[in-house]
Amino acid sequence: MKIAVAQIKLKTADFNFNAQNIINFAQNCDCDLIVFPQADIEDLGGKDLVLDETCRKKQHDFYQSIADKNFKQNILIGDILIRNGEIEVADYGFFDICGNKVYVSDTYIDDVECDLFILAKNRYFAINTYKDFVNSIETKCNFIYVNAIGIADENIFAGGSFAKNVNNQLVLQMPVCKEDIETVDFSRVIEFFDEQEEAQISDAITFALKEYCENTGFKKVVLGLSGGIDSALTAALAVRAIGADNVLGIMMPSMYSSEGSITDSVKLAENLGIKTITEPITPLFDAFMKGRERLHDLAEENLQARLRGLILMFYSNRENVLLLSTGNKSESAMGFGTLYGDLAGGYNLICDLTKTNVYKLANYINKDKEIIPQAIIDKAPSAELHPGQKDQDRLPEYAVLDDIIEMYVEENIPLEKIYEKYGKPLVDETIRKIYRMQFKRHQSCLGVRLTERSFCNGVNLPVVQRYY
Repeated sequence: MKIAVAQIKLKTADFNFNAQNIINFAQNCDCDLIVFPQADIEDLGGKDLVLDETCRKKQHDFYQSIADKNFKQNILIGDILIRNGEIEVADYGFFDICGNKVYVSDTYIDDVECDLFILAKNRYFAINTYKDFVNSIETKCNFIYVNAIGIADENIFAGGSFAKNVNNQLVLQMPVCKEDIETVDFSRVIEFFDEQEEAQISDAITFALKEYCENTGFKKVVLGLSGGIDSALTAALAVRAIGADNVLGIMMPSMYSSEGSITDSVKLAENLGIKTITEPITPLFDAFMKGRERLHDLAEENLQARLRGLILMFYSNRENVLLLSTGNKSESAMGFGTLYGDLAGGYNLICDLTKTNVYKLANYINKDKEIIPQAIIDKAPSAELHPGQKDQDRLPEYAVLDDIIEMYVEENIPLEKIYEKYGKPLVDETIRKIYRMQFKRHQSCLGVRLTERSFCNGVNLPVVQRYY
């Protein structure tokens, strides 16, 4: 039996696109069986669309439109088999296809007796999990895993479909974030290709922004350029995703902005080839504070951030472009952001990257030539909301903070183990802030999920609680 694996793009509830994409791949494939990813509404992140009766009917019509083409080959879409113009559902997971006993499931079961096991489960991308997932499959029969590419809100379906033979040897590995179709040769053993972590993250984020724009209708994006590493990295990733002509940077200096922040932003824009606009916030700040007592307190700092948010939202509305928020996971954990200010936006590319990983990804982007000015990478992080301000005035060193966040939030390590490394007072204060700042995260914009336990999915902390 000649088998092809079709790792294709699928869109949530876009039945016309999904059907046509499957038809196009099937028309150009000479095989006995072509295996596609799951395409049901719920399998593509449809959430409560599954409760919509009209939507469910369109899903049935979607399968029927493919069956009506009466393709000569067997077409397996998740656990739905289409052959001879008919739609078939598995008999307890089993199909007889060309005399082969084929078992289809969304969960791997190692003791199923079959000729071919097909694992059809759209699996979201998470850093450092793919290789372990491949290795976790120990099969005694021919095995195929098929994954879609696409996005479902914060989740990325990144492909990476693969196949193993009866000896548990890898015979097929498909790329990440790219459509592909391959014929499986179960006798051709290959080596696993382990892509560099930063390359995977860059590919996933740029793919996510492309898909988000394509699915929501946005053609261009806007973001604030502060001269800091977060906005610089976000701008660089946006250019990679949708091109320099579609990225607008707004520079909004205040009375506290250093000269370097402005010149570094200009240099970044030149390197990226993006257009910039300068909108100083000092006149707006002074106008608002006229007649009010100057206390140089948190309220005045937040006012500056909210004035910047106001300007960015103006350009987003006026130009009908997507505003990219630029806060990272470390800041989000600590509540180091202003509601309706720098947290304003429609989409965030780096919300699931700790500050440490932000720097790693920035250095990766600069591996061939300087794109993000080295001065931005080298400078001490600062919100520049008062003279001489540095992030570390209010936060632990990022290397320490990020390690605690990763251990507690991402790895769910017991507190006693974290205490052994960093001491109880620092750990308790950090975790207390994580809980107390949950109310801000509830109001943050949608972003790209890159870990199994991100604040946009996988971590669900109560806002109202008295434990921490």
